[in-house]
Amino acid sequence: MSQRKSGHVTLLDIARTSGFSVSTVSIVLRETPLSQNVAAKTRAHIREIAQKLGYHPDAYAQSLRRRSTQTIGILAFDLSDPFCVPVLRGIHQRLEQTGYLPLTMDAQAKRELFDSYLHMTLERRAEAVIVVASWVFEETNLLADVRKNNVPIIILGRDLTARGISSVLVDNEAGGALATRHLRELGHTRIAVIRGPRQMVDSEPRWRGIQKVAEEDGIVIDPQLVFELPALADPASGFEGGLKIVRQMLAAGRPFTAVMAFDDLTALGVVRGLTEAGLRVPQDCSVMGFDDILPAEVSTPSISTIRQPLTKMGVEIADWALNAIGKPAEHKPRLHMPAPELVARMSTARAPEE
Repeated sequence: MSQRKSGHVTLLDIARTSGFSVSTVSIVLRETPLSQNVAAKTRAHIREIAQKLGYHPDAYAQSLRRRSTQTIGILAFDLSDPFCVPVLRGIHQRLEQTGYLPLTMDAQAKRELFDSYLHMTLERRAEAVIVVASWVFEETNLLADVRKNNVPIIILGRDLTARGISSVLVDNEAGGALATRHLRELGHTRIAVIRGPRQMVDSEPRWRGIQKVAEEDGIVIDPQLVFELPALADPASGFEGGLKIVRQMLAAGRPFTAVMAFDDLTALGVVRGLTEAGLRVPQDCSVMGFDDILPAEVSTPSISTIRQPLTKMGVEIADWALNAIGKPAEHKPRLHMPAPELVARMSTARAPEE
């Protein structure tokens, strides 16, 4: 058997080694109808040579022939954020049996990097684009460029249906209400709230849900116990924000028996701050998170939270993308807001007695 010098194994390499023409090798390996006219022994011999040489079909050449790249671009705002992991798992689960290659890119919470990756996605002729979103991408005009190229685009984490983009995001208002009811049922009336950064679209609807239940149940939320996270530079800044804010709460001297954090990483920062101050969670103070990322489940204490069905949401947006490929005009922008779910764990308990 001849020895190749370098590069990928080609049809020409197999032809030279097997002693048959490139056209015969191509017909056999592509399993075209004409391959039935090739002797079974010849077909077996060509396939054996291809296997020994480690041949794989040239997907790029095939894509040129059928004018289809079989790729879906996936742009994540920051892969170091635990929020992204289950979403991507759901997307990959849906795509793994379809023959479509997920082209996953990490924007690292940088607007310019996101824009660059989106350009590259279009240049490489991805057949659909999925965006796992963050507030930093709110006003990008490139999303419109994607639509102008008749490439289906689906976004998770924002509602951009008004701009013609199908969107999936959890019902944040219902989630804020669920968290508040849980604490109220445990007897908490002095509840501190850490809202998300003002740039985060999730923050306002969650706050509306909190206020709605508080008003219905006659709970007065002390304005001096309502805090706002600064803009998040990276996932760790949510933890640092929770730690810093709970120190401010304690220094202010306003009484509270529960803290409702914007998300799980913020809640973990709150637990750290309370523990450093000598307070026990949940005996002295309950802590509530949002999202249900893995660290919330495996921490001690584990964090009570509002679960977003992140993996299912990933499966759904991948399914939407697949169904829209080649026929974007037939798919009007749609919005799905799955219901959140309360997950009660170790970090919440009945309010301490007066």
